[in-house]
Amino acid sequence: MHTPSRLSKVLISNVTLATSPRTPLLHGQWLLIEGNTIHSFGEMEEIPSTPDAQHIDGTGKIVMPGLINAHNHCAMSLFRGLADDLELSEWLNEHIFPAEANNVTPEMVYWCSKLAAAEMILSGTTTVADGYFYENQAARAFLETGMRAVPAQGIIDFPAPGVPDPTKNIEAAENFLQEWQNRDQRITPALFAHSPYTCSPETLQRAKALAQKYHTTFFIHAAESRHEQQILLNPQGSSPIKHLAALELLDNETVLIHGIWLDDADRELISKSLAGIVICPSSHFKLASGIAEVPEMEQQGIRTGLGTDGCASNNNLDMFQEMDLLAKSQKLRTLDATALPASHALRAATTGNAALLGLDKVGKIATGYKADLILLDMQQPHLQPCYSQDFLVYNATGADVETVIINGDIVLKEREFTSLDVEECMAEVRTLARTFGAL
Repeated sequence: MHTPSRLSKVLISNVTLATSPRTPLLHGQWLLIEGNTIHSFGEMEEIPSTPDAQHIDGTGKIVMPGLINAHNHCAMSLFRGLADDLELSEWLNEHIFPAEANNVTPEMVYWCSKLAAAEMILSGTTTVADGYFYENQAARAFLETGMRAVPAQGIIDFPAPGVPDPTKNIEAAENFLQEWQNRDQRITPALFAHSPYTCSPETLQRAKALAQKYHTTFFIHAAESRHEQQILLNPQGSSPIKHLAALELLDNETVLIHGIWLDDADRELISKSLAGIVICPSSHFKLASGIAEVPEMEQQGIRTGLGTDGCASNNNLDMFQEMDLLAKSQKLRTLDATALPASHALRAATTGNAALLGLDKVGKIATGYKADLILLDMQQPHLQPCYSQDFLVYNATGADVETVIINGDIVLKEREFTSLDVEECMAEVRTLARTFGAL
């Protein structure tokens, strides 16, 4: 296991700061990190003397908050490209579920989650909300790579990896919460009930009660497909959202994933409950699920965030791509170029996601906030000239990320890892791919 580069102080000089989504860029700045927090920042004329700090020359670079991926199935990096160009039900039932049944092991979840963490760090993501089986192994991978994470144990009413007896699904979930709660400040354990068509009403209510007992986030896929209502288990309402509302599952600690097929009444229920919705544009596009009506959600006061979904339906984990697609998809859907500005997409991937996930002092550059920061190399043709933060959404890509700091630890420096052996991760996942007959 590699240990991230930890120093008590880090001083970045001569840099441009993107402090929060709707503020102007600040040029000619310095930023000081002490421990795991942002201590201070300001203009170069007032740079402090810090002989005991590691110095990073930020000339030609921009520092921004690390991106937050609010929905992923990290271990599914093994299934990247396994079943492309299929509609949702065929993709899920005929390919993904069988592949998981045959191939998911603790070793697979550990190494494939670690590979996903490497991919995310390289593309500027510092926090991920993950949901899968054997989630203790995913949490272990995140901890070792230095990431901040909200790993959620999967719950489903079928035999599942690690939980062959579905009657033990809630027990297994509680064991996971007990193992990881308060273990490390970077890891916030949660629960992920797969969907209202794979979990009975009783299971959903028991899972939500368990989340409430431990004061943690309850994630669930919902309203992803136009046909979802037809496959709900014992429906309690005329739509997936009305079903969840009837079961009293919607509140400010519930995060709905996808939320594509909603009517005004659904949105009103979500808004009143203070539940949030995570949009996954690339996955929605690839599976032809539809385009979520984000401006309408905002108008009705719904909190929205952004995620990649897993590699099996994306096929990469670049949150810069997701920001770009989020903004542009709404413009195309509404034929209104002002429908969703770049600042909204940037907010969704930073402060918006932090709020949805219940993360305190994460998602922007401010005194006292966690030092989760990324440095982008601006000395590239596609990033010149730079007039505003919009370029972070419309111009930048994950490949522009040069250095990544998480919780005050330098985990990537000049695109070289200090926290993990990425060659080892890739070799292990290639071995798994060769071994598993389904691949």
